[in-house]
Amino acid sequence: MLAIVAAIVFGLGFLLDLLNTRIAGISGMAFVLLGLCLLALHQAGIGTASISSYRGGWRRTRR
Repeated sequence: MLAIVAAIVFGLGFLLDLLNTRIAGISGMAFVLLGLCLLALHQAGIGTASISSYRGGWRRTRR
């Protein structure tokens, strides 16, 4: 989920940088840094589904 939000934030930052504009005083580089923070949180496992909610998930096989 955080990776999707990061992609949206990166896209918004890219558009702001291309248009050379700011939103409420926040430049495109601030959005890029926010996107990097979100990706770091995603890689750390924050915001992902917990393993216990899958109850074995796809690894469970019948024997």
